[in-house]
Amino acid sequence: MITISLCLIAKNEEKTIGNCLESVKGIVDEIIVVDTGSTDRTTEIVRQYTDKIYHFEWIDDFAAARNYAFRLATQEYILWLDADDVLLEEDQQKLLQLKETLDPSVDSVTMHYHYAFDEFGRVSYSFRRNRLVKRARQFRWHGAVHEYLAVSGNILNSDIAVTHRRINSHSGRNLAIFEKRLAKGEPFTPRDLYYFANELRDNGRYERALEFYHRFLDTKEGWIEDILATYNKMADIYYRLGNEEKELDCIFQAFRLEAPRAEFCCRLGHYFLRQKEYRKALFWYKFATELERPKESWGFFHEACWTWLPHLQLCVCYYHIGDVQKSYEHNEVARTYRPDDPTILSNKKLLEEKLQPQE
Repeated sequence: MITISLCLIAKNEEKTIGNCLESVKGIVDEIIVVDTGSTDRTTEIVRQYTDKIYHFEWIDDFAAARNYAFRLATQEYILWLDADDVLLEEDQQKLLQLKETLDPSVDSVTMHYHYAFDEFGRVSYSFRRNRLVKRARQFRWHGAVHEYLAVSGNILNSDIAVTHRRINSHSGRNLAIFEKRLAKGEPFTPRDLYYFANELRDNGRYERALEFYHRFLDTKEGWIEDILATYNKMADIYYRLGNEEKELDCIFQAFRLEAPRAEFCCRLGHYFLRQKEYRKALFWYKFATELERPKESWGFFHEACWTWLPHLQLCVCYYHIGDVQKSYEHNEVARTYRPDDPTILSNKKLLEEKLQPQE
């Protein structure tokens, strides 16, 4: 059986850190928390789980803080989490089993990251991350903001999921760090350009976000998944700005790069639905339902596009072209994913009434 150090950095996380540590306390062999300047009860709560609390002077560099935490680990493997992450009971059991059976030749274990959820508590946004790494390999974090852990060697893709339980709203902290670096004239890597553009977009600064998305694309050095995500986010911005021509161009650029993804098929379907070109919209939504999600991809997936959304939109399309039976069938498929969705339930009632034999 392997041994595990949990390494976590935190600042003012009193609302979440207890749940995080509670979810792994019986699994990991060591808990290391690096505090970067808390003024609330964070360290008081942490002391209920470990005495290995260290302080790190914040220098606007997440990678530096995480690398410091990694250097303090003493066990064979290092698990990293954020203070607002948890392992649900099912995933706790999976991690325990992995701990008992993991081949020591494995250098890194990836896990799903369930990052966002819909109004019914179902996963709406997910991706993979390297989560459990062999300490002896001395893997290091890179990047002041939106840092990443560079790993190599024997990598195992597990079915374990880490669940993100954000409580605090977006603070603008990451954007401020990027702005400071930009003002100092620090060079931005392609990855920096991409994540800076994301922060600008998330803060509603759409025109400037587009500028930096284009600068990222112009480097021609980005990770393919980041490039695809860029075209998706740019298409969304152009949609918000009412520029349908450029919205379409982004979608088609993505099709040139990679086999169609459900996200882009749904976006194109939505374009034709807005134009009331229902048969064209129907084609793209139907295509989305037939796609198989790339199994080995580390990309970001909008779960709705791969599950219920195209079926709900097919319900709309078929209704408008007069095929009530097909409309009902696709609404029923959507209902299997969202049984409590009021829109889907309203559709069901309306369509069942229309399908009743006329007396």
